[in-house]
Amino acid sequence: MPAKTKQDKNLYNRMRASGVRKKVARELTDLPSHLRRGKQPPKPLRRAVDRLESTVSELREHVGRSDRKAAGRKAPRTRKAKKAKRAAAARKGARRRTKT
Repeated sequence: MPAKTKQDKNLYNRMRASGVRKKVARELTDLPSHLRRGKQPPKPLRRAVDRLESTVSELREHVGRSDRKAAGRKAPRTRKAKKAKRAAAARKGARRRTKT
């Protein structure tokens, strides 16, 4: 069922221009009509919306500024992990040297 109102056609055209496939764009432009009638949209349609939302949020993370606070927490955690790895390797080497 193609988009009927001018607003739906504009939404369809915007989605197609941004790379959404025809079938998905057509189904998503029908979404508001499902909601207007008080019915729950079909499951594949809800899944498509969820996938689009997760993709957009992931893109926002990549495009947005990095979180300095998170970077500040990651740095000591990385140093601690590397220190533990070096210590384990040293213990393993020491055990091997004492065996021979």
